[in-house]
Amino acid sequence: QVQLVDSGGDFVQAGGSLRLSCAASVSFRSVDNVAWYRQPPGMQRELVASMPSYGSVYYLDAVKGRFTISGDKAEKIMYLQMNSLKPEDTAVYYCNADAGYDSYWGQGTQVIVSA
Repeated sequence: QVQLVDSGGDFVQAGGSLRLSCAASVSFRSVDNVAWYRQPPGMQRELVASMPSYGSVYYLDAVKGRFTISGDKAEKIMYLQMNSLKPEDTAVYYCNADAGYDSYWGQGTQVIVSA
């Protein structure tokens, strides 16, 4: 069982930056993939960035060059650095970790970007 707690969401003006954090109850060394998803108002949840144990980091086209996923597996924490934020980045952001056939989610953190 993996417990995730995400935080760092806030209200920010367009062009600003935020760093989201995801703290895990276990080391991220024990999972296969970590990721950030987001769910804009009235829309479906979408994958923003993922960082597998083996393989390439993935970014949604809309965030490439602006967002960076990173993690300190020894400290059981993962980040999403978000720069040059746009109003369309407004969403609830969720961290996610996959371990085998199980998938775990944080509770979500709200990001609101004003024009």
